Amino acid sequence: MSNVKLAVVILNFNGRAFLEKYISGVIRDSAGYPVYVADNGSEDDSVSFLKQNYPEINIILNGGNYGFAQGYNLALKQVPADFFVLLNSDVRTTENWIPPILSFMQNHHKVAACQPKILDEAHPELFEYAGASGGYIDRYGYPFCRGRLFNSIEKDLHQFDDATEVFWATGACLFVRADAYWQAGGFDEDYFAHMEEIDLCWRLKNIGYQIFVQPQSVVYHVGGGTLHKLSSQKTFLNFRNNISTLTKNHPPKYLFFKILFRMLLDGVAAFKFLSDGQVKHFFAVLKAHFNFYIWLPKLLRKRKVFKAQAGFKYNASQMYKGNVVIDHFIKNINTFKDLNKGFFTE
Repeated sequence: MSNVKLAVVILNFNGRAFLEKYISGVIRDSAGYPVYVADNGSEDDSVSFLKQNYPEINIILNGGNYGFAQGYNLALKQVPADFFVLLNSDVRTTENWIPPILSFMQNHHKVAACQPKILDEAHPELFEYAGASGGYIDRYGYPFCRGRLFNSIEKDLHQFDDATEVFWATGACLFVRADAYWQAGGFDEDYFAHMEEIDLCWRLKNIGYQIFVQPQSVVYHVGGGTLHKLSSQKTFLNFRNNISTLTKNHPPKYLFFKILFRMLLDGVAAFKFLSDGQVKHFFAVLKAHFNFYIWLPKLLRKRKVFKAQAGFKYNASQMYKGNVVIDHFIKNINTFKDLNKGFFTE
């Protein structure tokens, strides 16, 4: 076991089935590094299952369902480590998943967060939606990945096997320096779930850190284990948290106009849901914007607090200056390589 203090931390909520399937592999593949399971008030027998079958696992009881963001913040305060690995319970690890990223981060001290290549557990030849081979956002805050534009998922043909700087790293399997995590304030607990890792990565960038993907490490993700991708609650959280992230972290130049344009695009998306008969998703988008208006004073206060941090400087490097919505839905661009490479900021 390495002398580096690294800990694998899995946040669990009613995840007995995933733990039963994947936890033994995580323990085996983690090469002696401690594994923690932070339980978010599960109502199934997750905790008793772990205690009975895996006494070597460190169990943290959060005492309630605090969501992904606050759940991890509560748990990580109890984990003594220099590097946290935040791992979803529905991830299958591989034999060499830790060393490539840990070595890379040890040799690149400005890299605060890094992810492996994420492939689909059900279809291993495909990238997985949640993170693929590194995340980006466009100028209006819409996220996408190397290997995934919206629901267009690419095959892994080893076209994205280079370690490269990205805009965000996925929370499904996130390696992060503990000191940088707390310096940035951890996850925004108001988010509950979804987009919190993009917000965190942007805050890390704004205080001088970099975000990378190291595809020499590979894991396989089921996806949708907590909230199914067709859940209207997920639609609500994604829309609300996404525009909130833009408001908190974007440089002031053009921010007001970008938010207005985002509202227009979100309105188009809402009526597309309605025309497709997805009424719950239509109302989820409306609810997201209503919540955003309520949040706005708080978001502006947070923006002011973040800006007062030592070393703060607005950082939009690796942002895509185009509009990935128009590129994908109007121009019919379905692969990352077909995006205009000149539109990525340095």
